[in-house]
Amino acid sequence: MISALNRLVDLVERNLTEDLDVKAVASALGTTEYHLRRMFSSLAGMPLSEYVRRRRMTVAAADVVRGDDLLSIAVRHGYGSAEAFGRAFRSVHGTGPGDVRRDGGPLRTQPQLRFRLTVEGSTPMDTRIVDRPAFRLAGHAARVPLIHQGVNPHIQQHVAALPQDEHARLRALGDTEPAGLLSVSADLDPDRAEGSELTYLHGVAVAADTPAPGDLDTIEVPAGRWAVFRTAGPYPQALQQAWAATATEWFPSNPWRLRPGPEIVAVLDRADDLSTATCELWLPIEPA
Repeated sequence: MISALNRLVDLVERNLTEDLDVKAVASALGTTEYHLRRMFSSLAGMPLSEYVRRRRMTVAAADVVRGDDLLSIAVRHGYGSAEAFGRAFRSVHGTGPGDVRRDGGPLRTQPQLRFRLTVEGSTPMDTRIVDRPAFRLAGHAARVPLIHQGVNPHIQQHVAALPQDEHARLRALGDTEPAGLLSVSADLDPDRAEGSELTYLHGVAVAADTPAPGDLDTIEVPAGRWAVFRTAGPYPQALQQAWAATATEWFPSNPWRLRPGPEIVAVLDRADDLSTATCELWLPIEPA
């Protein structure tokens, strides 16, 4: 995977003035666009699209400082007008092309990335691989923005708005793994961009033939294989660290890749104030 990401970076560099066909690149690298984008964003700390934009504007800045015609620079770097180019330039550098041409800066340069894997092995990941038949997720869903660190207040508000007895009703409805009350993230942006919207469902897993009450939202989950990571400690920090470690440690070291599907967190045990918890993180996978 690390080799594939570095080859992707090289292709981005050779095609900065064109739109890269990420699906075709992923196929040529022997993986999927879904997995490649997720691994890139997790390891680089930014979506692939954002990296491309920053690199384009880094290279374009040299053209601006040299004094080239702004419309020619815009067209050269894939923009239809000097105005569109100027907006993209300002969003990266924090100042317009005219100011940079006059003052020489300030410029925010995006260096070319290079991925390297360091395997420590000092913190084993408690993982199991399971095959599951098709099942259904049933509960209460809402569209919320993705937040990478800390408690997501939009999810917190969604769950807090449910009547207290509704949690007990949901818990009684669940009849298959993943067990217990679940936090489900579905319809995720492939780049996992901060602030992008996802579908969050607070609910349970039921067998495919178990009817769900009509007042609940449902997500159909096809049969497939899952990697299940067990975490324990401060909540949600320990869980978020494990989520990040799947990209930085587990997937590069194991012959699996992500496949499209919901990502599920089952809280197995928790402190009364939810300051600490034991959780299982379920990620849909397939052979790499």
